[in-house]
Amino acid sequence: MIAFVSGPVAALAPTTAVVEVGGVGMAVQCTPTTIAGLRVGEHARLATSLVVREDSLTLYGFADDDERQVFELLQTASGVGPRLAQAMLGVHSPDALRLAFSTGDERALTAVPGIGKKGAQKLLLELKDKLGAPLGSSGLVGAQRAAATGPAPWTEQLSAALIGLGYASREAEEAVGAVTPQAEAAIAAGGSAPVPQLLRAALQTLNRAR
Repeated sequence: MIAFVSGPVAALAPTTAVVEVGGVGMAVQCTPTTIAGLRVGEHARLATSLVVREDSLTLYGFADDDERQVFELLQTASGVGPRLAQAMLGVHSPDALRLAFSTGDERALTAVPGIGKKGAQKLLLELKDKLGAPLGSSGLVGAQRAAATGPAPWTEQLSAALIGLGYASREAEEAVGAVTPQAEAAIAAGGSAPVPQLLRAALQTLNRAR
């Protein structure tokens, strides 16, 4: 298993970071939040989890070991693959997920794209005792606040991801404005703003403008 990768960031895409390790570019799948914290040319250390399939080897990257551990625990539930596990971490922090499972917070889980009411109920049954309690009192307070207020505003997540990809604040703001109708439509339909899809749409808008 590749526990982590460390080296300069060679390239960034909406869901992928390429980290140079010993002269080899390692493509790592990351959440928009993790991508937003990286900069091309700067050193990065990402905790990783290697997912092996018959036809592929995919490396998933995380800001720290705690995120990776939660990512792997989430996949012990039936029907949860790496993409859905990463989507859950893209919406909620590890401690917010621990609090959601320990308190049976169905609403927090349905905020994740791809998880409906029945799916959330099933996950709560399967994972309630696996993730444990939030780590420490400060983690509990933070998770309680996240549960009370919901995930960070999608506009902030999207703007941070675009700036992390090298766009100026003004460009990020304009791109966020361009995809706002799409986000509002998703929210009006009873879901949440799908940040990964919005990020792709925002990038298309920026590419057309250049």
